[in-house]
Amino acid sequence: MYVGLKMLRDFVKVTPQTLVKDAQKQLEESKLWMLLVVDEDGKLVGYVRKEDISAALPSIMTSLEKHEINYLMSKLTVEKIYRTDIKTVAPETEIEGAADMMYEMNLAGLAVVDSAGELIGYINRNVMLDVLAEEMGYREGGSRLTIEVEDRSGVLYEVAGVIANMKMSIISTGTFFFNGRRVVVVRIDTEDPSAVEASLKDRGYKLVAPDDFKGEWT
Repeated sequence: MYVGLKMLRDFVKVTPQTLVKDAQKQLEESKLWMLLVVDEDGKLVGYVRKEDISAALPSIMTSLEKHEINYLMSKLTVEKIYRTDIKTVAPETEIEGAADMMYEMNLAGLAVVDSAGELIGYINRNVMLDVLAEEMGYREGGSRLTIEVEDRSGVLYEVAGVIANMKMSIISTGTFFFNGRRVVVVRIDTEDPSAVEASLKDRGYKLVAPDDFKGEWT
């Protein structure tokens, strides 16, 4: 999957002249963590985060009078608080690469730009969570099998072969590592996975469930 296929195209943007109080309202209404800032020509110039806006708004503990606060808020614009160290990605970027970049840099989102540097989209944490649910086949239903396997080549092929021999369709697969253990998660198109589970166990595969990891979170 590529960023360009999942990026938001219709999203809220602000300009440096946008009032901070209006930017706050847009963040709340759009349920975003950050807003991209563009100039009057639509060129990307930076971003403003929810934290930046919160820090800029008067505290409830302020000693200012209400009319003084209202006056300040009528003058405070995004220009005073937005950040220019905006990170961008190209639409052909692999979605997992963008997710890793956001994780490593603790970013709320990424601007998507074309080869000319023009802003064409936006990708954020909500998009990444949606991709995770989709790629793991969660919305497709079926049954989830969690199998602890050896960390060696060909193991996915073998597991898929067992499922195929049972005339079952695979909806999705995923591989995870935890404390040196390799866990394969397979979602199959059936409401009753018992026959597949029995076949996998007969071939020496270890199926695991939450109870097998309970010691890790208790």
